[in-house]
Amino acid sequence: MQYFVTGATGFIGKRLVKKLLARKGSVVYFLIREESKAKVPGLLEYWGTTKSRAIPVYGDLRAAKLGVSKDDTKALSKNIDHFFHLAAIYDLKADAEEQMAVNIDGTRNTVAFANAISAGCFHHVSSIAAAGLFEGIFREDMFEEAESLEHPYFASKHESEKIVRKECKGAFRVYRPGLVVGDSTTGEMDKIDGPYYFFKLIQRIRQILPPWMPTIGLEGGRINIVPVDYVVDAMDHIAHQPKLDGKCFHLTDPEPMRVGDVLNTFSRAAHAPTMSLRINAALFGFIPKSIKKGMMALTPVRRVKSAVMKDLGLPDDLMQFINYPTRFDNREAAAALKGSGIACPRLDDYACRIWDYWERNLDPDLFIDRTLRGQVAGKVVLVTGGSSGIGLATAHKLAEAGAITIICGRDEEKLAEAKKEINDRGFDVITYAADVADMADCDRFVKLLIENHGGVDVLVNNAGRSIRRGIESSYDRFHDFERTMQLNYFGALRLTMGLLPKMIEQRRGHVINISSIGVLTNAPRFSAYVASKAALDAWTRCAASEFADMNIKFTTINMPLVRTPMIAPTKIYQNVPTLSPDDAADLIAQAIVYKPVRIATRLGVLGEVLHALVPRVAQIIMNTSFRMFPDSDAAKSNGEKKVPQMNADQIALQQLLRGVHF
Repeated sequence: MQYFVTGATGFIGKRLVKKLLARKGSVVYFLIREESKAKVPGLLEYWGTTKSRAIPVYGDLRAAKLGVSKDDTKALSKNIDHFFHLAAIYDLKADAEEQMAVNIDGTRNTVAFANAISAGCFHHVSSIAAAGLFEGIFREDMFEEAESLEHPYFASKHESEKIVRKECKGAFRVYRPGLVVGDSTTGEMDKIDGPYYFFKLIQRIRQILPPWMPTIGLEGGRINIVPVDYVVDAMDHIAHQPKLDGKCFHLTDPEPMRVGDVLNTFSRAAHAPTMSLRINAALFGFIPKSIKKGMMALTPVRRVKSAVMKDLGLPDDLMQFINYPTRFDNREAAAALKGSGIACPRLDDYACRIWDYWERNLDPDLFIDRTLRGQVAGKVVLVTGGSSGIGLATAHKLAEAGAITIICGRDEEKLAEAKKEINDRGFDVITYAADVADMADCDRFVKLLIENHGGVDVLVNNAGRSIRRGIESSYDRFHDFERTMQLNYFGALRLTMGLLPKMIEQRRGHVINISSIGVLTNAPRFSAYVASKAALDAWTRCAASEFADMNIKFTTINMPLVRTPMIAPTKIYQNVPTLSPDDAADLIAQAIVYKPVRIATRLGVLGEVLHALVPRVAQIIMNTSFRMFPDSDAAKSNGEKKVPQMNADQIALQQLLRGVHF
């Protein structure tokens, strides 16, 4: 038996051809474009056959009579027993013009070619979308009754089916599969479509909440989902049954699940929380269309919706299908499949395979370069305070990742040592002597950066000064507050505002500010330091809002205590668990790669929550630590010569509040 197949390289088509070739003595001719000739060897390998049984026919779906040569047309004339037309666009996100060209014009050209070669039965793979948004049960013998075909995908599927019914000169059969997902045995799928659009949302919820946490979600209409292996098996079987010409077959799940049940099924497969309470989306139907349209016309609402949908990879018009109103009767398909053992499996039985394949192979995050090199290679990155501690550890990572790494500091000797240290590892770094606390020197440095490097792509405001001294010991030391503010706030601002114009001009840039966990926990004894960092945090939040539409990102890192030269004068810190400079540099690398609004430890976030919800309790905890760890001799200006011994209470508290400044 001889077959002709369009769409043989597609997800369903590849599997159907393999199924047809399994029939003894079968030969399959398949349409392929000339420019896709290189795909043929791979297809033959997938099908496990040779060119003598799977024969490429070169043409184009958009050309008249498929653009097949006269010689091939003549050779195929009256020799094709079954003609399968699968080539089409099955994608809600596809461009309307493209859908019309492929689904409608392509079908017309295919029917004309099938007529020209006097092919046997014409098998047209349509879709349940041909029913539009029909309210009620759509039978297999229904066609003209389809409703609400304004959406280009629905309209194109309906019109292409109409062409087959009206223009096909020979016998034909129509197949309307439901939403086709991956293979029920392997989970294999080639794209994100249908229920897959919600997978990223499920994944995000799983990252935030434990599986046992009850959540609130949406309920909607019934979604008809079928695995690709069922569709292929059913089509192959029905196509070879006698006396079924002129009929349509719904390859659907006879017991479709509601939207909420589908989402919960995949949530369980993903080990994510399920929706314990579901709000029926039909309730939103009571809101007049004029009001909804007016709301969506508001720029802030429109932009927020667009950002959320884009972030989750959802089509803009997906929500209109949540209340899908159509049910599909499949008695013709069921009768044709009776006794074959072919039946649509329950989603519960294979959802775990679908999810697993998506997360391993189709998750969009897999195709984003999440390496530091992928983000900074060839880009200019400036790290202030880069001659030691966190800044130097960060410079090492950036230089190794291929960034044009620039560090600055006040001490030229330390900068030279840092450069030699990085050079000895086979990498390069550019050093500049600059005093960030001096506004005039900041301006000079910014001018130099723009002249020599055209500005910077990433700015890491790391240079900082910390003072550990209680307010009671600071009555006569107002200059402590001035100098911390001068470097930690004004210096960082002067550099940032000097470099921002170039970032705006290039419409890209990333500013990373090294703040402190103390801003979240309101650490006592660090009022000067915390106030300066809090000011920088507040400015950063304002700037992030102003430049949100200019592709300029701002990240605040509420850094916990790090063992650097800055904390060396406080001897008690030698017995306190801290992050290493490399650990801190990893947080900066994470900020560069993922560009979050903020990076903070769980303890820091907990401190912020406590201060917001139960401020009195938070104050008691902080006051306890304040009284338990008194000012050092250095803070009292007496010098400090030995490491103080900690008692059991102090050890327990600093372990409990690891990373918090005492």
